[in-house]
Amino acid sequence: MSQSVGNTALAYARVWHSVDANGRTLGKLAQRIALVLMGKHKPIYDAGVDCGDYVTVTNARSVVVSGRKSEQKMYRHHTMWPGGLKEIPYDTMMEKKPDEIIRKAVSGMLPKNKLRDRRLARLHIFTDEKNPFEA
Repeated sequence: MSQSVGNTALAYARVWHSVDANGRTLGKLAQRIALVLMGKHKPIYDAGVDCGDYVTVTNARSVVVSGRKSEQKMYRHHTMWPGGLKEIPYDTMMEKKPDEIIRKAVSGMLPKNKLRDRRLARLHIFTDEKNPFEA
């Protein structure tokens, strides 16, 4: 009798992972979060199946970037109106929406397909120590 992991409810059960971003580098943190959201850490990983876990990130305001990225990095979006390109520097984004910095970094590391929005919905980011999802 083989003891292989199959398509059972227990194998696809979602687990909550808690991450503290205090002093962590943005790129390495986003890469690890993306792996957990995709489910690549599980033995049942399948690229076409959404089998990832939930991730909560605390202390998003304390994430660091290496080099001169804090001075040079720009976040761009377009309003779809003529001349509507908006550029926000990293420092301003860190003051106003530090959670959006991590969300954009993780989004860029996820595959660009139909599962991307569902995976990002399982990512919960908090700017300080409080985490309402903790038991």
